[in-house]
Amino acid sequence: MHDQVIDPAGHDAPGPACGRPDELRVPLPSPAEITTLGAARAAIDGLDAALAVLLERRAAVAAVVQRLKPVGGFAGRDPGREREIVAAMAERAPSLGPERLARIMAAVIEAGLDAAESP
Repeated sequence: MHDQVIDPAGHDAPGPACGRPDELRVPLPSPAEITTLGAARAAIDGLDAALAVLLERRAAVAAVVQRLKPVGGFAGRDPGREREIVAAMAERAPSLGPERLARIMAAVIEAGLDAAESP
């Protein structure tokens, strides 16, 4: 298992983490190295914890986008932009494929819009 610093520009960041508060270090377990159910569940729990933090941050940033757009909320969805997001993600996660990622991201986007509209 090794840590990876995620670089939003699409490149793995070289070297050790800078220790910045806006940086997330995520242990990336190698499925080939997991040999027990307990280890597999622990790996999933760690990934889910990081995913929860990322989803919350994404929703917060998406709320800013909604405030800046001329038409926000569900009415302001941009299918072209959503396709761009899925295509970029498919490059980073080819085993999931664009169809699965489109379903995942539709759910993420809808949840983020819902969160942005909630008090």
